[in-house]
Amino acid sequence: MPGYSVTQLSSDAGVSECTGDSKKQPVFALYLLELIPEDKSNDRALFLPNEHQGFLCIPPTRKEMSSTPAHRAIWARRLSASGCLSLTDPNFAVYLDSIACVGGLRSEFRFPRKEVKSNSQRADNNTESNDQTGAVEDEPNSEDESNACVYLCGNSLGLQNRRTAEMVLAELDVWADQAVQGHFVHSEGRNWKNITDLVNPILARLVGATKSTEVACTGSLTTNLHILMTTFYRPTKERYKILCEAHCFPSDLYAFTSQIEMHGLDPNDALISLTPRPGEFTLRLEDITSAINREGQSIALIIFSGVQFYTGQAFPIKQITAAGHQQGCIVGWDLAHAIGNIPLELHDWQVDFAAWCSYKYLNAGPGAIAGLFVHENWTSDPTKLGGPHGRPRLAGWFGHNPATRFQMPDQYEPIRGAGQFVHSNSDVLSVISLYSSLQLFGSYPGGMSGLRARSEELTGYLEMCLQGLSSYVDPRYAIGYPDSLNEQQRSRARAVGFTIMTPSIPAQRGSQLSLSFLPSGKGLMIEIARQLLELGIVADEREPDVIRFSPVPMYNSFEDCRKTVEALNSILEAQNSAPAISS
Repeated sequence: MPGYSVTQLSSDAGVSECTGDSKKQPVFALYLLELIPEDKSNDRALFLPNEHQGFLCIPPTRKEMSSTPAHRAIWARRLSASGCLSLTDPNFAVYLDSIACVGGLRSEFRFPRKEVKSNSQRADNNTESNDQTGAVEDEPNSEDESNACVYLCGNSLGLQNRRTAEMVLAELDVWADQAVQGHFVHSEGRNWKNITDLVNPILARLVGATKSTEVACTGSLTTNLHILMTTFYRPTKERYKILCEAHCFPSDLYAFTSQIEMHGLDPNDALISLTPRPGEFTLRLEDITSAINREGQSIALIIFSGVQFYTGQAFPIKQITAAGHQQGCIVGWDLAHAIGNIPLELHDWQVDFAAWCSYKYLNAGPGAIAGLFVHENWTSDPTKLGGPHGRPRLAGWFGHNPATRFQMPDQYEPIRGAGQFVHSNSDVLSVISLYSSLQLFGSYPGGMSGLRARSEELTGYLEMCLQGLSSYVDPRYAIGYPDSLNEQQRSRARAVGFTIMTPSIPAQRGSQLSLSFLPSGKGLMIEIARQLLELGIVADEREPDVIRFSPVPMYNSFEDCRKTVEALNSILEAQNSAPAISS
């Protein structure tokens, strides 16, 4: 197009810019896309206006990137329709929220306030005084959004919905007014003796169980893993190893190693933890299946995270499970970061067992009651579990047949289904807190599919805005930065940068982007996280170098994403006011 100077994409370019008439930029972005046939557009770049009055250049589609022609066309048309000049224009975020937030449940949740955040920081520093301003009021959450923090930390602890307190208080009233009779006669119709019947059908839908009997609401995540592994990790002389991803959540690792040691084995021999290829942050499916095929005859149990807590990578559960079964392995999953985040079809995928917590995307509250799944293949035949010939299974009275449970028989009669792995009566207040949140999943248009579609939009927008910042570093050059750069690249490098560890393909991630701050090992993340919090941005810091941002589709907005990018950019630009790195 005449009048525009377009920067050519080199082979090492992640993003680049071109200049032109800013008033015509949205039209140009749209025109360029429509000019190129879709089957040819993989070889061309899409230029979108950025905040520098130039263009953000989304490179040609490669198989490892998320920017398909159709995806890029959607964003180009939205930008054009909004009349805005930049992805990070506040008016563009408002426009996106106006067209894409239909059915959003933001108003159903309570957001932390900036004053509460500031007071918490002062308390941590032991400098809080009684007469300071910004004290916490009786009402912990205001309807005024201008005073609310931007909360992108739902992957660590989900927000409280506005019905939770009311429903929990109702249970306290039943306890006060009816005491033990609340187990059997409940003013709200929620008898405590079968309180989990409220949540199990919803949990079943979220994990893709065909029947609610394949799930159980019980315990805590690590405890449930131990209970399940007592049954499903039965090492023999030939088949005794556990296969997992490296750097899984530490509690999982402790569970795996202690289970191995409990059987008198050495974790150095019996635990296989897969690491990414050199220079990469995440595992490739072909490397996982290769390890399964290579070691399969010695593997007793394969257990991965549905979504990796640190990198945000969503593993292909169906394919890994199938590969494990082909080698005769039991396959289980930790779904702490997956349930309520990505679509799951555990029954159809033939997953043997899974466990999860409920305080992240399920918004059930800190330390909330957890859950587990056991495929009916294991529970439909009563001889497979327990008894003299089945796999051992730990038992408790709430895993006994409900019809005779309160008759207290000596002979254990297990529930047909995952319920036989429940040991004790449930924490009623925690179940009710979970129930108050799970009801919202049913009220969201399209259910989990609708939430997933919105999640991809929010996370994709956040990713594109982050990639447009001058401090962004292509993941190919992040490890060893800045020494990983060539001389020309080093001349343009920033003293402080970041990369995105999380896969760019939407199907390979959930509602999370993990940013690693560079150069690594310098402690940069701690100060950046502190400054973000001062600016009212609540994210999740993970030592040594990572901050995780999680735009939760149920309550986060495009404006939340934009504000986060704006705040991060201001921090990094201030830190990069020093001279650039020289060669």
